[in-house]
Amino acid sequence: MASKKSDDKPKVPIQPVPEKRGYEFQGPIGAFGIIFGLPVLIYAFTFLCNDISGCPAPSLLYPSTFSIDKLKQEVGWPQDGNRAFYDTRVTQWVLSYYLLSLFLQVFLPGTEVEGTELACGGRLKYKFNAFLSAALILSGCAVGTYLNGADFVVWTFLWDNYVQVITANLIICTVIAFFVYVRSFSVPAPGQLNPELRQLAPGGHTGNALYDFFIGRELNPRIELPIPFVSKTARTIDIKSWCEMRPGLLGWIILNLSNIAHQYRTHGYITDSIVFATVFQAFYVLDGLYMEPALLTTMDIIMDGFGFMLSFGDLVWVPFLYNFQTRYLSVYPYELGLSGILIVLAVTAVGYSIFRGANNQKNRFRTNPDDPRVKHIKYIKTATGSKLMTSGWWGCARHINYLGDWIMSWSYCLPTGIAGYAIIESISPSSGEIHRQAVQTPEARGWGMVFTYFYMIYFGVLLIHRERRDEEKCKRKYGADWDRYTSLVRSRIIPGIY
Repeated sequence: MASKKSDDKPKVPIQPVPEKRGYEFQGPIGAFGIIFGLPVLIYAFTFLCNDISGCPAPSLLYPSTFSIDKLKQEVGWPQDGNRAFYDTRVTQWVLSYYLLSLFLQVFLPGTEVEGTELACGGRLKYKFNAFLSAALILSGCAVGTYLNGADFVVWTFLWDNYVQVITANLIICTVIAFFVYVRSFSVPAPGQLNPELRQLAPGGHTGNALYDFFIGRELNPRIELPIPFVSKTARTIDIKSWCEMRPGLLGWIILNLSNIAHQYRTHGYITDSIVFATVFQAFYVLDGLYMEPALLTTMDIIMDGFGFMLSFGDLVWVPFLYNFQTRYLSVYPYELGLSGILIVLAVTAVGYSIFRGANNQKNRFRTNPDDPRVKHIKYIKTATGSKLMTSGWWGCARHINYLGDWIMSWSYCLPTGIAGYAIIESISPSSGEIHRQAVQTPEARGWGMVFTYFYMIYFGVLLIHRERRDEEKCKRKYGADWDRYTSLVRSRIIPGIY
């Protein structure tokens, strides 16, 4: 009897020997380039497509007469560079936004969900309420806009301090990346007890400090806040999932709304293009927040460590690159018209149908294969016990959801049309005041697409890279079963093409 009782006791997980993988992103050299290059790119976009001289800055269109001094004048390069890039007051307000998001994570009601099984045998618990948090914050912004209109302080603050807000988020994401990197060295060694279910990411412990800081050493870094009378799950913050689903994604919507307010303050009206771009992007974000538990089956959570790559991507790259279309439209108020609206709507509908249909099908099949909506799905069973779908959406292509995701990205860029404008100054005959207007000149037409369509191109490259990583992981995991699966589902992303 004693031995039986002993067997019935829950076992404390033991830290396994961490899996090791080779370099990605061209190793340390690629990590160095991304860490220092992508922040520069964010700032470059902000200056080179501007509301002072045009999009792009005119000097870029005439290489034979190009000069740095002239370009600085055209982009409004600040005389006091340090102060113009960083402001303590702005950073404090940005931090208050993060603290508000953290507060709502802990104290708002939410759904508790278990993650996928870890290598040590356990499952982490998550509390999800990102959609409710976003609804509350956006409702507050709606009330502020109702009372103050386009001059609501959040909208003017974000536009007037845009560069300093970028810097504040860059500082925050870097500090978080350093924190999780240093803390990752306290992960239990192989063979030790591991009650907190901490483990290193397969590709994050190469021994090269720069690369590991970039890619992320720990798989699921977490902190437990010392808050009394709150459940352990509620006060435990999973840093990776929190960064991925909260400040940056919601910040993307808020920046878009700030851009709409700026268009109204400047021109006295709001165009259909900026409304459609904002609505489509907000729908994408809010849909993701509403379906938050589906995050736990993504590659970011299951495979990737949390380092500078994800920290920067979540908190800087997403909000400040992805809002660029509406920022452009806030300066150049382009009208889509009925035909343009119908094209954008059709593209969005196709992309969303593929994206959400495929992801819902996968999630239902994994959680409840007997669900009538997926019971008909054909599959092969692997030696590991996993089931790989060979019909339905996933019988069309092995990463069919990526195709839908990419098609949806078109609808963010198409509302900007054939982008490009120059700022023309004129003097009012009656008042003598100088008026500045964005006009699409023949020289600028089309060149603005370098900025407004960059997201679509970048996102396509990102998805192909992610697909290659996932294929490599699956080949390693399933072996011969993966060869059998790929012989049945031949296409990677685009059925019959790629």
